[in-house]
Amino acid sequence: MLEVYDRVVNSRNHMTLVMLTVLILCVYVVMEILEWARSEVMHEAGLALDARMSHRIFHAIFEANLKRMPGGTQQPLNDFKLVRDFLSSPALLAMMEAPVSIVFLILLFLISPVLGWSSVAFSVVLTVVGWFNERSTKPPLMAANRSAIAAQQYADGSLRNAQVIESMGMLRHIHQRWMEKQREFLNLQAKASESAGGYQALSKFLQNTLSSLLLGLGCWLLLYNALNGGSGMMIIASVLGGRVLAPLVQVVAQWQTVINVRDAWARLDQLLAVVPARPENMPLPAPRGVLQVEPLVAGAPGTQANILRGVGFALAPGEVLAVVGPSASGKTTLARLLTGLWPAMAGKVRLDGADVFAWNKSELGPYVGYLPQGVELFDGTLAENIARFGDVDQAKVEAAARAVGLHEFILALPQGYDSPVGRDGAMLSGGQRQRVGLARALYGDPVYVVLDEPNSSLDEEGDAALARAIVGLKARGTTFVVMTHRTSVLAVADKMLVLRDGQAQAFGPRDEVLAALQKAAQQAQQPQPQPAAGAVSVAAA
Repeated sequence: MLEVYDRVVNSRNHMTLVMLTVLILCVYVVMEILEWARSEVMHEAGLALDARMSHRIFHAIFEANLKRMPGGTQQPLNDFKLVRDFLSSPALLAMMEAPVSIVFLILLFLISPVLGWSSVAFSVVLTVVGWFNERSTKPPLMAANRSAIAAQQYADGSLRNAQVIESMGMLRHIHQRWMEKQREFLNLQAKASESAGGYQALSKFLQNTLSSLLLGLGCWLLLYNALNGGSGMMIIASVLGGRVLAPLVQVVAQWQTVINVRDAWARLDQLLAVVPARPENMPLPAPRGVLQVEPLVAGAPGTQANILRGVGFALAPGEVLAVVGPSASGKTTLARLLTGLWPAMAGKVRLDGADVFAWNKSELGPYVGYLPQGVELFDGTLAENIARFGDVDQAKVEAAARAVGLHEFILALPQGYDSPVGRDGAMLSGGQRQRVGLARALYGDPVYVVLDEPNSSLDEEGDAALARAIVGLKARGTTFVVMTHRTSVLAVADKMLVLRDGQAQAFGPRDEVLAALQKAAQQAQQPQPQPAAGAVSVAAA
């Protein structure tokens, strides 16, 4: 602008105007190329961070969920996305431009120390504004983030139980409870936004005021011949003054993002500290199915209450153990310990001498089958669910389906094994979901299988198919542990474990345990002999 006024307006030279225009266009092109290069670098930095950390964070969430620890939800993934996106956010880019403000400040001091110190004073004031912005917005923003997470988790839990809510008319009350959490979040966010908006307006006011102040001070210094560089320096000083404060203004404007990212980073750091990465273990040979359970003392992760106390036994390859007992006797806890899902407070579960909990599950998994009490299927086809979402070996998929009596049903479907099961297996009945879960557990002829109430939703035909499948795999050396309330599995069991109140009441060959239980039941039913009258009198005396 100064060159146009000084050279073109006075000289009326068209060539000078053209050359100045070409020059400034080249400068703009260079600026945009640098801006594009910086944005690409920061985008690549985000991708590099994702490549280094996403695997670690996903496994930490998974393990926290298994151990029932805080952080075992999708929230850490949202936090990581917030941190990753921050690398290309205006707030971080403004922080990166802050060192350039020092260069502009030095130029202002060269033009006039008065202009330089004025800019320093305004920078200090703007820094104080930023400090007050942090102090006033951080508490409500952090509380708003916690409320938002709680509201999201409550909504997710409600959706998972939609059938119960709808059938019993609970929707109005559930919605009311969710709205209370949502209103709390919105109120806290509004409070933080109102405060941040005021400080943002103040910072913008200070930036504009400094530009005009420097223009006025420059003119005043020029009148006293105290402005280095002549009259053009008035406008240059005004522009440089605005650029000195620009990064601070941008950071204050984006301070809500900064706080959110800082809060997300703290939650991620806490999760990764509580759930450290598992060390790399030496690869182990394929197991044969020798199971040794040292006396276990265990409870739910994160609690001190003992559910199992001193439960131990051993099985040889090809043996079938039936675990029976009343509800809350510890059968499901034992199943989770046997598959290495939960750690034990004392004792070990060893498969071929190796600790199942410490064994790399990616390495051990193909040799293990597990059916939990609550069968969970994943959105995909029947074949993918049975094949555990690995490479689908159609022959093995069909063999597993035949073993549980599911093959004919699947062939009758329009898409056969490519039929989708829907979210959580919604396209199937409870018994069909349980059979698919059984087929998944038996896929690939595992050498070690743990089934927790495998026939709870099965009819007589399904019971018979389950018994045949156990007999077939048992003949090939597969070790089975079956938790059950129903007696149909006992016919194919070799050994039997009776649990009561977390303790082993009996363990041994099936027939011996059944005989002992029957004898104890008969003794409990026999009437107790009544003492003689004289004995009563003596006892009373």
